Amino acid sequence: MVTQSSLKGHGQEVKQHSLLLVDDNATTLRLLEQILTKEGYRTVTAVNGIEAMRTLHDRAHDFDAIILDRMMPELDGIEVTRRMLADPVLKYIPIVMQTAADKPEEISEGIKAGVFYYLTKPVERKTLVSVVASAVKERTQGRVLRTEMQRYRMGFSLINLLKASFRTLEEAESLASFLANLFPDPDRALNGTAEILVNAVEHGNLGITYDDKTELMDTNAWREEVTRRLEMSEHKDKYVTVIFEKKNDTCYLQVTDQGKGFAWKSFLQFDPSRASHNHGRGIAMANMIAFDRLVYNEQGNQVTAVMNPPAKESDNDPYWGAG
Repeated sequence: MVTQSSLKGHGQEVKQHSLLLVDDNATTLRLLEQILTKEGYRTVTAVNGIEAMRTLHDRAHDFDAIILDRMMPELDGIEVTRRMLADPVLKYIPIVMQTAADKPEEISEGIKAGVFYYLTKPVERKTLVSVVASAVKERTQGRVLRTEMQRYRMGFSLINLLKASFRTLEEAESLASFLANLFPDPDRALNGTAEILVNAVEHGNLGITYDDKTELMDTNAWREEVTRRLEMSEHKDKYVTVIFEKKNDTCYLQVTDQGKGFAWKSFLQFDPSRASHNHGRGIAMANMIAFDRLVYNEQGNQVTAVMNPPAKESDNDPYWGAG
């Protein structure tokens, strides 16, 4: 049975982010619903994968994230994930997998299927709230970027070379929407482009460390801290340079910041040990999903994203996009 809860204030319904909660354990489902409703989310519940897919198809545009149990009878979480990521609409909904199967190889199976957000049972409240907030933020940003991207779509196939520079988060997000249209598959390129541009600002030019960002995300102070650092004298003149080039239908996006670099080798593939963290998956998603490969210089302050020409139709595999 599908149930829905929502909050109201001053006699009127408050517009909220909506979550689909899926678990065959009634106690777990009720606990998730209580915690997330208290956090201000609107929740819809489903007790198995079949019911979840029916709900998703009926209300595809309603949900900002899905919290999905991995082990369920009939249709488990991995199969629900595969079906969602094969759907042109559902593939953009971030999936948070909750599971007692927390071995690295089991988490890796989920990552290969397309899950980048994980919660280990029994779910700890702080981790739940933090990870769900991160997933919803991804969905919200994706919607904004795609709307912006549509404004720039016409005529981009004519551009073979482009150079730009920027320094703020707002400029990074706007430029990502513009640049995505230069690729043969703009929807695929969009989130990955945004990730590497934002990474160049926060970690590159401003020196925000992984641990710094974990704390900032927990306290919802990340954007405020980026703005503060941008105004510091040592950062005021730092820019990120972007060069886009198309050669023989292969697209190259080179992004160079003025920072000291970072340990990029540990982020190209998603580490299962970071599966329940509230960030740290963007570079892996860009490398595994948005582009055919990412190539960093040794220092880590320059990255080139490469997208190959589209394969001939007979050679195409079904594309699975980001959640």
